[in-house]
Amino acid sequence: MDTDIPLRQITGLVLAGGRGSRMGGVDKGLEVLGGQPLVWHALERLRPQVGALAINANRHAEAYARFDVPVWPDAQADFPGPLAGMLAGLTHCQTEWLVTVPCDTPLFPIDLVARLYAAARAGGVRVAMPVTEAAAAETGSGRADARSGPQPQPVFCLMHRSLRAPLEAALAAGERKIERFTRGQGQVLVPFAEGGAFFNANTPDDLEQLRAGGAAAAKPPRSA
Repeated sequence: MDTDIPLRQITGLVLAGGRGSRMGGVDKGLEVLGGQPLVWHALERLRPQVGALAINANRHAEAYARFDVPVWPDAQADFPGPLAGMLAGLTHCQTEWLVTVPCDTPLFPIDLVARLYAAARAGGVRVAMPVTEAAAAETGSGRADARSGPQPQPVFCLMHRSLRAPLEAALAAGERKIERFTRGQGQVLVPFAEGGAFFNANTPDDLEQLRAGGAAAAKPPRSA
């Protein structure tokens, strides 16, 4: 990792606060992959990239507390979506920057944060998110993504803490789309060629594909 990346100034937040509707309503972060819950994989992959860790969860607080990191629920009820989780992170974090990752995408790049931070710093902006080419975005088992053109990955988002007030206002006004909010704040899209790294387990079939990958979802390296 670039030694200029100020790890102590970046908090990593794993978003596990959704309804899991397409997974049959289960708490996705606690679904098991390779003998460990999905949230564990996300935490371990993110740990060497940041200075602090937390989980955004709205159910099963005791189960999430076992991972020995803070658990921050949404301030709003009724599962308003990932923007609410981001607001929880910006509200509670003690660092200049917050980076979010979803609990259901265990293979994201081990240099994700370094690349997002470098791009935000170079562009003088407060938001950075990955963008992949759909043609390269295959699943862990080789299934191609049917979409075409660049695909932003908005749930993977580096945000400056100064966005707390604008985000709180946007949510209060009914905003639920990450990209619509971030575009209004100024952002940079950071190209990532490794599209398959962003494959997420939205459905039981997706999770089975990740499980079929086996070793690919094993414990990640402890350093980037």
